[in-house]
Amino acid sequence: MHVPTPSLIIWIVTAVATSGVIFRPWRIPEYVWALGAAVLLVATGLVPIPTAIAAVAEGGDVYLFLIGMMVLAELARHEGLFDWLAMYAVQHAKGSGRRLFDLVFLVGTLVTIFLSNDATAVVLTPAVYAACKAARANPLPYLFVCAFIANAASFVLPISNPANLVVFGSHMPSLPEWLRQFSLPSLAAITMTYLVLRLAQRRQIAHPLAEQIEHRALSEGGRLCAIGVGLTGIVLLVTSAMNGPLGVTTFCAGALTLAAVRLRQRRSPLPILRHVAWGVLPLVAGLFVLVEAVAQTGVIRTAAHALETVARTSPSEASWVAGIAAAVASNLANNLPIGLVAGSLGQMADLPVHTRAALLIGVDLGPNLSVTGSLATMLWLVALRREGENVSALQFFKLGMLVMPPALIAALLLR
Repeated sequence: MHVPTPSLIIWIVTAVATSGVIFRPWRIPEYVWALGAAVLLVATGLVPIPTAIAAVAEGGDVYLFLIGMMVLAELARHEGLFDWLAMYAVQHAKGSGRRLFDLVFLVGTLVTIFLSNDATAVVLTPAVYAACKAARANPLPYLFVCAFIANAASFVLPISNPANLVVFGSHMPSLPEWLRQFSLPSLAAITMTYLVLRLAQRRQIAHPLAEQIEHRALSEGGRLCAIGVGLTGIVLLVTSAMNGPLGVTTFCAGALTLAAVRLRQRRSPLPILRHVAWGVLPLVAGLFVLVEAVAQTGVIRTAAHALETVARTSPSEASWVAGIAAAVASNLANNLPIGLVAGSLGQMADLPVHTRAALLIGVDLGPNLSVTGSLATMLWLVALRREGENVSALQFFKLGMLVMPPALIAALLLR
């Protein structure tokens, strides 16, 4: 089959950018590869400027959601809220690595459900690292908990993952409908992730921990931040139930919490804002443009028609194909742009409800296979690097091959 030259160039540029994001050659930041490729496609005329602007604008709700969550997460980190929670968990572990594993898993699950998987990656990860160091424990088994639960629990609620906003866009199901569709699959994914991860890490967490560690009281700023985090969770739940704009709500919640805490302390918010991982925003924008470029080659429309054809003859088979394909693709190109593709598939094709649900499960849970599968896992890697830890792509993949497939199969069975 003859491939037109423009399409071939788009595929080559996209492949190089994706490889750059995954492997970070010469330690060039991920956003440089994605944004650079997007700029190149626009500069060469392969993607018209209005099309690129529309693609970037399509992620507006996601940008606002990410900014609000990252600001809230950085404020919580700065005020020691999650350090306090992690130290509290170590104290209650009473020298047992297994009990600490369970507590970290529980805290990670709750943070992901009510504050998004990105908050788990950005805030809980350094707190767990500090707690493990204080308890003289090997931090990696507990850090892996933060990475895997961030994706496994990311479709309990619409607010649990910014990818959910991308997949459904303006067609977000109501909260009761969401819970009806995803409660059982989420429970299955969380349970299987816990069982497999605990079994895989059983030897590492069998070592006893130090029991006598310093546990300081939570500061006033930390208490105010905790109130802000709690109120944010409540407001987001109400907004979700009313089918309101989650991005704007999250942005406002983060900004108001930051303002309240820093005004009370009579301090500038700039030190907090300087430490926010702003590179995430151009990364996401670049990925959206790359997806639009790939869409111009016709591959998304072809996939939509093929999936619709399968759905007509066998809805169950279509759901399995959709879920597994979305899971695999998320590890090749990151789940945010794949979520955008999934959303486009839902608009182009007349798909059953179960097939759309399977697409979302694949987009949210599939990334547990690789370090670049989701934005949350990439932020987790950044948090690890800040602490001097390093997890290779191969190391994560080996563990992901054990953890992700059983969770994905269980979730798709109960969709």
